[in-house]
Amino acid sequence: MAQLNPQQRAAVTHLDSPLLVLAGAGSGKTRVITEKIAWMIDQGHYPPSAIAAITFTNKAAREMRKRLNRRLKKRRTEGLTLCTFHSLGWQILRADPQAAGRRKGLSILDQHSAADLIRELLPSAAGKDMLQIVQSGIGRFKDAGLDPGQALATAVDDNSAKTAEIYRRYDDRLAALNAVDFDDLISLPVRLFDDPVILTRWRRRLQYVLVDEYQDTSAAQYRLLRHLVGDVGQMTAVGDDDQSIYGWRGARPENLSELNKDYPNLEVIKLEQNYRSAGKILEAANAVIACNPHEFEKTLWSQLGPGDDIGIVEYDDDGDEAEGIARDILTHFHGGRVRYRDCAVLYRSNQQARAIELQLREHAIPYVVSGGPSWFDAREIRDGLAWLRVLINPDDNPAFMRIANTPRRGLGSGAMARLATYADATGKSLFEAGLDPVFQSELPLPAARGLRSLTNMLIEFNDRVERNGLGSIYEEMLGHVGYFEWLRELEDDPKKALRRERNLRDLAGWIERLAEEVDSGEELLARVCLVAGPDDDRHDDADLVRLMTLHAAKGLEFPYVWLVGCEEGLLPHQRSVDENTIEEERRLMYVGITRAGRKLNLSYCRHRRRQGQQHECQPSRFLDELPETVIDWPARHGGKQTSREDAQANIADLKALLEG
Repeated sequence: MAQLNPQQRAAVTHLDSPLLVLAGAGSGKTRVITEKIAWMIDQGHYPPSAIAAITFTNKAAREMRKRLNRRLKKRRTEGLTLCTFHSLGWQILRADPQAAGRRKGLSILDQHSAADLIRELLPSAAGKDMLQIVQSGIGRFKDAGLDPGQALATAVDDNSAKTAEIYRRYDDRLAALNAVDFDDLISLPVRLFDDPVILTRWRRRLQYVLVDEYQDTSAAQYRLLRHLVGDVGQMTAVGDDDQSIYGWRGARPENLSELNKDYPNLEVIKLEQNYRSAGKILEAANAVIACNPHEFEKTLWSQLGPGDDIGIVEYDDDGDEAEGIARDILTHFHGGRVRYRDCAVLYRSNQQARAIELQLREHAIPYVVSGGPSWFDAREIRDGLAWLRVLINPDDNPAFMRIANTPRRGLGSGAMARLATYADATGKSLFEAGLDPVFQSELPLPAARGLRSLTNMLIEFNDRVERNGLGSIYEEMLGHVGYFEWLRELEDDPKKALRRERNLRDLAGWIERLAEEVDSGEELLARVCLVAGPDDDRHDDADLVRLMTLHAAKGLEFPYVWLVGCEEGLLPHQRSVDENTIEEERRLMYVGITRAGRKLNLSYCRHRRRQGQQHECQPSRFLDELPETVIDWPARHGGKQTSREDAQANIADLKALLEG
């Protein structure tokens, strides 16, 4: 507590009314949340089991738990609920599945599996774009709290009516499979809380709630919290409306304003002292974000000194830009001033990374691209997780459907359709229906053999897990069914096959380690479905330059930042210009600026290649919003810009000097 500033201390010790902590970038919000939890436990205000801290990422939850375990002895945090919104929703659903129209042993469909299910309900000619539109539409219905009947009743045109009808069929299919998707993990608990008995039970269990990144809550998440904390409002919400950059996935920064309306006695505390960035960087950030309307005004300040001017560089094209960045990084690194890990290159769109990667590779600068395709998107990982789910819970219908013919065992689409129909008619799971010898006798001989061998194998391995625990049985099962050999048969390239096999063995090793930390298979599955993968933080300590989108950079900080592509049509994105949503793009610019600690470099190009065509570009309007007193912008005053030839010559000179 002694190390907290007055505003942080006030936020930690306030319990008399609902609290909104407006935490500016780099103002120590994670410290405030962890210190508040520790203080409440230390002072005896609440036991750990009565406190819930809700974050938006599993990484943030893990970091918070580490800090709390350091701050308090680990035993004193036992029973504390520290999780994401989706993990909390899963706990609520798992406690009362029947009230949500499900049975015990329900499954969670990931986005890929949900998309596969929706694809089956679309016309055969429907493309990927149509699938995305329908899946997003169903998500919006659920976020708005509309069940399929309500969605149909409120449809405003043919397209929304068609989406609502697919929503109805999709919801029926989910119920038949005893499954939920990620949107259900929020929307269904909200419906459960309409039952006063269930709601009272959860309010008694979680008596004080803290929410991180409150500006990123959706409409459904706000309703879930509103139910949970009730009119008394025993809660602390921590957020920053200036960093709300996820409107495209349902975030509503106006939820901060809703708190004011729902809780007239809301206390608001502003954290404005920044512990990350030099003064000129903060002056630039304050100037840019001041162009947006605000209900809550705040101004970041720092005791770290003014720092260097913000460099704004004009390049001819994106190739020049990439070479200029490579030159800057080499100069800093070989001058002994920085490590590669101190440097980050941020951009609006993933397509911008290619030119930068080429130059970093050419000049032997080690780097990693963050926020790219997830390890969990790989086919072998998705298959592997489905096998894990049926190993622990053979009645997991979606997982059973995925693994039934993976590897192939004669259970084609026809046999599986007959199995699904029979299971639905008898009220059994696919696994239970597959055990029926009468049904097996009606299948073609190859399919009957395949189904019999699969169900018998699952019984054997499930029994071993129940008697001895998971241990290495999972990897043994994958070998038993021939999945590793099947991977090698699928791939023409032996190197790709080996990489896929290594991925799967890494998954098996991760599962084995997780099994030692949990008490049940059900808890293990929840951790696997809702906790980030084992490679999530694998590059945190490596000496590599970070390349990432502005969205992926939120919550991170680097001493040296290059924010590239500050052009109209890119930042702000042309879509935001067309749809008049510039405010979120400005918040994105603000997030980029405030990632920098010591030095910030901005750049734009006169020409940029897009979709194979060279386009003329104009500097971003956000650059004109920066104060003249904190920037160094030679091109604005007719100064000479570095050409590609100059950049190559400078790099060659630098290398020659170092080699000499």
